Amino acid sequence: QVQLVESGGGLVQAGGSLRLSCAASGRTFSKNTMGWFRQVSGKERDLVAIISWSGGSADYTDSVKGRFTISRDNAKNTVYLQVNSLKPEDTAVYYCAASNSPLAFPPPSYDYWGQGTQVTVSS
Repeated sequence: QVQLVESGGGLVQAGGSLRLSCAASGRTFSKNTMGWFRQVSGKERDLVAIISWSGGSADYTDSVKGRFTISRDNAKNTVYLQVNSLKPEDTAVYYCAASNSPLAFPPPSYDYWGQGTQVTVSS
């Protein structure tokens, strides 16, 4: 079993930056692909970024490419999402998720989810 705890969200103005963190505990030796998702109230939860266990493969949804960067530090059992040049439309609850698959491609199903951290971007 894997537990995920997100942190780093907050209120920022458009153009600002945050670094979101997701700390994993439990079965920390598993080779998990990690993903970041976001959800706006009343809408579907959408994939933002994904990174393989090795960190060698990553992908992003088109709307965040060039602005967001996913990374991981397996020694710390932590995955990060650096969010830059934030726009009001980035406002959402951001969730991290873990897959039991070590491969980012093809996109895996996700087995564990965090509780989310709120990112609010004002104009």
